[in-house]
Amino acid sequence: MVKIGLLLKGCSLCRDRIQLLFRLRAVALVRAGKTITSVAISLGVSQAALHGWVRQDRIDRGNLAGISTYESAELKRANKRIRELEMEVEILRRASKILGKDGTDPKGFTR
Repeated sequence: MVKIGLLLKGCSLCRDRIQLLFRLRAVALVRAGKTITSVAISLGVSQAALHGWVRQDRIDRGNLAGISTYESAELKRANKRIRELEMEVEILRRASKILGKDGTDPKGFTR
């Protein structure tokens, strides 16, 4: 089952939280038995968008194979951290070249 608290944890802006709650309520209407078409028209969203939200909800609940919203957010955070670390390594390599340390052993041995 999708935990709203976990989803809201990543939403820093009030607007993001409102959008998330809107999507969750739209999906709840579809799960309650209303058709995607009728819900989409009444809420003023496209059927394709609502269909995507319903599909993602089914993935999050384990009814359909795929990457859950939580896993997707974790992957996004991990990839961002990897990019940051790669940038730090590149900066250190450039600084090492500028300072004249061109890849010698860090302990000072020259063997």
